[in-house]
Amino acid sequence: MAEIEGSLPMDAVAIPASGPYALRINRNDPYLVQADGPAAHRLPATRILGVPVSVIDMPFAVRTLIGWARARRTSMICVRDVHGIMCAQDQPDLRAAHERASMITPDGAPLTIISRFFRAHGTGRVPGPSLMEEMFAATQNTGIRHYLYGGKEGVAEQVAANFARKYPGSEVCGLACPPFGAVAPDLDARLTDAIKAAEPHIVWVGMSTPKQDIWMNDHLDRLPGMVLIGVGAAFDFHSGAVKRAPKFMQVLALEWLHRLLSEPRRLWRRYLVMAPVFLWKIARQPEPRRS
Repeated sequence: MAEIEGSLPMDAVAIPASGPYALRINRNDPYLVQADGPAAHRLPATRILGVPVSVIDMPFAVRTLIGWARARRTSMICVRDVHGIMCAQDQPDLRAAHERASMITPDGAPLTIISRFFRAHGTGRVPGPSLMEEMFAATQNTGIRHYLYGGKEGVAEQVAANFARKYPGSEVCGLACPPFGAVAPDLDARLTDAIKAAEPHIVWVGMSTPKQDIWMNDHLDRLPGMVLIGVGAAFDFHSGAVKRAPKFMQVLALEWLHRLLSEPRRLWRRYLVMAPVFLWKIARQPEPRRS
């Protein structure tokens, strides 16, 4: 497989907190979460309102996830934005999922900027839709198999078809569209058994936060040897059901504005109420010690 520019060599992926990666991190920073805890191969992170956000960028995230997939490391990856950080403030189940995750990617520009302010200078944006596309591109002709779990009826099928056309060397070994509401235990068991039978390396979970994060936490032990990645609206973007913001808006950190204008009735509270409260809370969070 071709090297991804800016990435670490594959042998560095086995211990993500070692080597050149560790040199990016100020280990005297009190906000730094060391690579320990419930996830045996957890990445170092900064704490933003109590939520650990991994010190990563896109090339490193891709290389690390490929390494975990090849090694069959049971892993859970959360993709985090301001909305997810705020949801975690009063939802213990979501906080528990964060503490168990091996990687929590900084989806939006605010988390990236705050992480850098907290001396995590190696942090770059790793949005769910972009991560999904980068992973499908990078795993072509590698034998790494993907499973698509979530989305509305027909969405996962369209995502699989679009990626098969765009990245013909990628492999989707199965997909499922669970009910939108609560899933009965017997149906959940059948859906889980179907994932296990397909033997994917990576399971993409396309639900909303916090549902997808809690689902991954609940199913992590039932899906050993798999990398579970919750990417939310990425299914809608990659199926073509929802149009993603133009590149220039992504670069200028205006993707939130595009989403607000596209779905104002659903998202107005998230961006016009929740985001200002987040900034107010961040302003009150003590500044980390400099050294």
